[in-house]
Amino acid sequence: MTESLPVSVKTAVPMWNLFRYLRPHWRFFSWSCFSSILNKVLDLMPPVLVGWVIDSVRREPPEWIANLLGTIDPWRLAVFLAVLGVVIFFFESLFQWAYQYGFMNLAQRVQHQLRTDAYNHLQTREIEFFENHRMGETMAMLNDDVNQIERFLNIGFNEILQLLVLFIFAGSVMLGVSWELAMVGLLPLPFVLCGSLMYQRLISPRYRKVREAVGALSSRLENNIAGILVIKSFTAEKFESARVADASHQYKQANYQAIKLSALYVPLIRMAIAIGFGGVLLLGSYWVLEDKGLLTVGELVFFSMMIQRMLWPLTRMGVTLDEYERAKASARRTFGLLHTPSKIVSPVRPKILPHPVKGIIELSNVGFCYKRGGDVLKGFNLTVNPGEMIGIAGVTGAGKSTLIKLLLRLYDPTEGQVLLDGIDLRELELSELRKQIALVSQEVYLFHGTIAENIAYGPEKLDLQEVEAASRSAQLHDFVQTLPEGYQTIVGERGILLSGGQRQRLSIARAVLKNSPVMIFDEATSSVDTETERAIQANLAGITKGKTALVIAHRLSTIRHADRILVMRDGQVAEEGHHDELILINGTYADLWHIQSGDFGRHSYSGLISS
Repeated sequence: MTESLPVSVKTAVPMWNLFRYLRPHWRFFSWSCFSSILNKVLDLMPPVLVGWVIDSVRREPPEWIANLLGTIDPWRLAVFLAVLGVVIFFFESLFQWAYQYGFMNLAQRVQHQLRTDAYNHLQTREIEFFENHRMGETMAMLNDDVNQIERFLNIGFNEILQLLVLFIFAGSVMLGVSWELAMVGLLPLPFVLCGSLMYQRLISPRYRKVREAVGALSSRLENNIAGILVIKSFTAEKFESARVADASHQYKQANYQAIKLSALYVPLIRMAIAIGFGGVLLLGSYWVLEDKGLLTVGELVFFSMMIQRMLWPLTRMGVTLDEYERAKASARRTFGLLHTPSKIVSPVRPKILPHPVKGIIELSNVGFCYKRGGDVLKGFNLTVNPGEMIGIAGVTGAGKSTLIKLLLRLYDPTEGQVLLDGIDLRELELSELRKQIALVSQEVYLFHGTIAENIAYGPEKLDLQEVEAASRSAQLHDFVQTLPEGYQTIVGERGILLSGGQRQRLSIARAVLKNSPVMIFDEATSSVDTETERAIQANLAGITKGKTALVIAHRLSTIRHADRILVMRDGQVAEEGHHDELILINGTYADLWHIQSGDFGRHSYSGLISS
């Protein structure tokens, strides 16, 4: 949507980026601006008309009107000016409708495009972004910030435009009538403008703090609502209420600091404007009373009305600048998100995987560390052959989950290579890579919708027969048959209407239906009961037949019959072999196995304790 600029430049000029966003709608935008300008010009005509009427009834009409009508008869002049007034008000109303319709529609178009672009870019961001940013802050960018920008385009920008037209048109007309009186009336203008610029500089950092505070508050509320079960079970309502109150207080204080300055602005501006207005009345009245021919009565009335029409709107400038600064702070956050590239991107010229994909996985001397801590994987080597099932076990923190993230290229290794069918993952199109891998995660996420829609999740057309077959493989079908609406049963937000085990089985069915050559099971049976676990284990060979499978499990019974089992410790492969071989080694795996099987009499578990 926007031209390429250095990130530092883009974030430094957020409002410029907003107007660059209007380029696809420039015709609509130009027409709205044109209508707004004409509306303001026509809106300023009543003082001119009143001045003409007063001079006309005194038989001193403007020369152009007398020449046009060929008479100075007051009645004919009054009729002409009355008709002219009606025509002016008609077109003023017409152009008001035009600009309001234009800016409202323009704001909605840009709001829609900006929100969808921000969301689409958010989907391309690396998983590290989501792990390091609170959900509430991200939601505030997609909702509050975009809505603030929409309000500015809807109202604020038009007010700024009409203020500029007001100064230019009214100033030109007054200077044409009497430049001396115009200078007196406009004497406060430099002070008003300087004060407004100073106000803008002072208010800007305060509104930035407001945006930060609302993001923190949204994040706190999001976390608490999502974790309401934990809050209730630990009777932490008062504790969380205090934390929400603190976040809300910070938001209130940030707004309070902005309000203090905003409330002071209007009274000071009004006093400055009153000086100019009083000066015009005093000097103009003196000229008329002395009858020096410098000013007519109609012109004095015109000046009195016009200077008021010109200067009083300046009291709105504070509100307008408020809207501008709020929109600027929101635009900085929104475009900061849009212009920050993802760290994980597809290559410019991606390599093509062979067809069909064999599913050979290789990790060659892989090292990885998170920014927040030390090395997770160190010199990790692994080769998984096509159709092989690899079981992965190990104590918490050994690097098992990190291995999954590297295979899905949610992160890139800091050292070494991860390859699929001999091609480095960094040389593959991201979407093409992830199509080859079906993941059953320990943290199952279901979308609000039916069971069938969640199993057949994705852009492909829903095939109920395939959905049912996948459901049978995951030992879910019998449960679904007990539901009155079967596969059309709504699972609720995040699958809240299903038990943990049911959600886990649905996740397995989803992965089965994806039918990818590589399958990854991350604690796939951790939330199911023993009977269901045995049924899934019995079907696991059938589910993964002909596919490369990595099965991460704390329950070692799940991987007992794997072709190979890897035991990870400190980011490396500590033990490798078949179940029976690892039992004979009498190491970490044997310790874990005998703890889970209940045989405590044969091992000291020294290896487990040291790990």
